[in-house]
Amino acid sequence: MSEKTLQGRILQGIGGFYYARDDAGTVHTLRAQGKLRRERMKPKVGDHVELSPGEGEEHGWILRILPRRNELTRPPVANIDVIVVVAAAATPDPDLMMVDRMLLNARRAGIAAQLVINKSDLDAARAADIAAQYRGAGVEPLMVCAGNGAGLDALRERLWGKVHALAGQSGAGKSTMINALYGLSLETGSLSRKIERGKNTTRHCQLIPVSGGGMVLDTPGFSLLETDVFDPVELKDSWPEFAPCEGQCYFQPCYHATEPRCAVREAVAAGEIDPRRHERYAALLDEMRQRWRDRYD
Repeated sequence: MSEKTLQGRILQGIGGFYYARDDAGTVHTLRAQGKLRRERMKPKVGDHVELSPGEGEEHGWILRILPRRNELTRPPVANIDVIVVVAAAATPDPDLMMVDRMLLNARRAGIAAQLVINKSDLDAARAADIAAQYRGAGVEPLMVCAGNGAGLDALRERLWGKVHALAGQSGAGKSTMINALYGLSLETGSLSRKIERGKNTTRHCQLIPVSGGGMVLDTPGFSLLETDVFDPVELKDSWPEFAPCEGQCYFQPCYHATEPRCAVREAVAAGEIDPRRHERYAALLDEMRQRWRDRYD
């Protein structure tokens, strides 16, 4: 092992090997020291690490994972400024429950979220409807088309200089969007005609330096995302559109689900909060209550 130590950032991890870029721009091939496993510290893409570079053809070692500012489990990334949640206005049919789970996880991890509605040119009405559902949710929905570049200048400006991850369903166009934003050539795939789900062209998280000093993460698409178990009363705190109603409900605390004289439910009835977004919240609340009850089983 080299006596020299450097600091770097993990760009990718494949088959037990990690690839980290140091401050000089050199990428090192590394393995994690056994003590990290004993400490139950598994390196993640985006981690800042202390490393011992390899010599010749030998790989180097990750000596220490520096404190994380934030982290996610799926996608398994750390130290992210923005999570870009990508939904498609056309096929595959957007799974907005999955979008809500991603936004929930990002908010609980302390990561800013940006909702992007891709393929908006193929179904403008649906794209506008999705955007309307997230009015007041703190995600500033952008309607774009990665195929023809529409809306990408505005997205690029919002992401300039930031470390950001694109996440969403397979086939939503994440890799195509990254290519269009930054002139890259990541592999992209088409939809399976049989089931209209995206083919997973991205198999590993990869952190890619881009112009402006930022970095972008390409992450595998997935169609199931579970949240960590936490006290159900905290769920409402991750729905920013509920915030103006806090303290105005008859019952305290109020779960904003079925309680009478609930200010959030009144806002839903008045059209101030989208009823479908609230309906998905209520379903997640039921799920979290059940998981909370079963947490010791």
